[in-house]
Amino acid sequence: MREFSIPALAEIPATANLADAVFRRAAERPQSVVVRRPDPAGGWQDVTAAEFAGEVTAVARGLVAAGIEAGDRVAVMSHTRYEWTLIDYAIWVTGAVSVPVYETSSAEQAEWILTNSGARACFVETAEHEQIIESFRDQAPALKYVWRIEAGGSEASPLTRGGGRGGDRGGGGDGGGGGASVSDEVISGRATASDVATVIYTSGTTGRPKGCELTHGNLLADVRNAFLGPLTIIAGEQGASTLLFLPLAHVFARIIEVGCIESGIVLGHCPDAGELLPALASFRPTFILAVPRVFEKVYNGAEQRAVSERKGAIFGRAAQVAIAYSQAMDTPGGPAFGLRAQHALFDRLVYAKLRAALGGRAHYAASGGAALTQRLCHFFRGVGVTVLEGYGLTETTGAATVNRPDRNKIGTVGQPMPGVAVKIAEDGEILISGANVFRGYWQNEAPKKTDTDEETVMADGWFRTGDIGELDDEGFLRITGRKKEMIITAGGKNVAPAVLEDRLRSHALISQTMVVGDGRPFVAALITLDPDALGPWKQRHGKPSGTTIATLREDPDLIADVQKAVDDANKAVSRAESIRKFRILEDDFTQEAGQLTVKLGIRRSVLMKDFAADVEALYS
Repeated sequence: MREFSIPALAEIPATANLADAVFRRAAERPQSVVVRRPDPAGGWQDVTAAEFAGEVTAVARGLVAAGIEAGDRVAVMSHTRYEWTLIDYAIWVTGAVSVPVYETSSAEQAEWILTNSGARACFVETAEHEQIIESFRDQAPALKYVWRIEAGGSEASPLTRGGGRGGDRGGGGDGGGGGASVSDEVISGRATASDVATVIYTSGTTGRPKGCELTHGNLLADVRNAFLGPLTIIAGEQGASTLLFLPLAHVFARIIEVGCIESGIVLGHCPDAGELLPALASFRPTFILAVPRVFEKVYNGAEQRAVSERKGAIFGRAAQVAIAYSQAMDTPGGPAFGLRAQHALFDRLVYAKLRAALGGRAHYAASGGAALTQRLCHFFRGVGVTVLEGYGLTETTGAATVNRPDRNKIGTVGQPMPGVAVKIAEDGEILISGANVFRGYWQNEAPKKTDTDEETVMADGWFRTGDIGELDDEGFLRITGRKKEMIITAGGKNVAPAVLEDRLRSHALISQTMVVGDGRPFVAALITLDPDALGPWKQRHGKPSGTTIATLREDPDLIADVQKAVDDANKAVSRAESIRKFRILEDDFTQEAGQLTVKLGIRRSVLMKDFAADVEALYS
């Protein structure tokens, strides 16, 4: 099949904007819970629809009093937290444009985003973030205000009047001192569906990030069609809630934020990934969203704990049964009696504990940003938490395709969202059209792939994703590679590295990997080790705890275990595409070194330069 589409279930009125939902919910059900925010005692404090609308309005008044006008860009540099969502909606009420900055951004990265977007104001979370912005403030002439979310900011913040709930609000004032005198009429009706709501800078694997202009209509079309269609079951569940821990600077988290406010799902925020498991246990979400690496960590962590408690064999058998059970669910007869009996046994021994670690109420999880291996998809479904994979880019407002609870085909990223069409070009590139496709790149007349690329990413109304894929006869999309990442060996064989890399990263010992072989006689791989898994591995194999990777990289036991992971990955490809050699690196890939994107995707050009000697060693 070359093209597939599903009709839209929601049409967005020209007058609609994202802030409408805040006041609609306050008017219809003022005492319903919109958000739960952490309280000092370690629990969760309810924020009702009426309270949230009041706080959003107060912050919006402070912004207007500070001179923020419709169309102005306001940046936010913060971990995922309640105030992020509060500020986001206050910005939209004023008709301004929110510009997210990752909390991990360097001064150079933040400077590019703030100067390129022409931001007039910036909310920062901490004193450290404030120092980063101040370090280049002279180079950002449009930047008038820097407001701190936490207490002690040097400039008066709109949050001081926007909160009204205590906590760690910024220093005195109200963003100009006149917020209280700004009337509701002044801040109402400032944006429409066609106006830009946010400029999200793509992390990019090459070159400077580009700002994607997403309108109110883009975001509303995406979330309303999602929650009226594929995710109806999730949104309609009694007491539906989710705990957001992905960065709100990423489009995936933003559409969940908007989707929750639109659909009535209770939203929570977890700013510290290190505290995720305790937060999940206390918040008890009904569904979870994460990138594949999170699911890999959950699985690998459970496996490592079982091994350390001398229950590795039990966990291994439980995992096999969970996978077999899930696979049998896709057969006409379903799981056989014997498999059902084993599944029931391991549900009491293993699966229930895994579900409890995720809060005990989550039956579904959404995964995006990269591919999750079919093995792990089947494992989690067998455990009782169905992972629904989807696909999209910042330019498509996040989700363009998604699996749904009642139509989930593991190994694919689902069917197009309602109102979205997917087409496969002659060269295999995935093309997307629909109301979710962005308006263009900030300050670019025509959206281009890079500053020097003459080929625009839009062609006859279709967005060119740069990804390679195929549609099956039911319209389910399968991603097979990245157009510009295809490796062509010296023998002329085309190899999609992502297939091998995704399989390798799912192994407990492996942290990151890069497959190489362009213009070379065979395919090879650079591999880094997961430090959390390496400690228990050394203990099991009788290696001194202080042994370094530099010493271990030639160890026969370690090489043998990594070879098993390579052999497993090679099962997914032909012999000509298989990894023939690998090299274990002493250091992991990091964001700080510019080797990983914020989504933990690898930057091949940087890695090829940083590890050129290691690549050459593979072929010497």
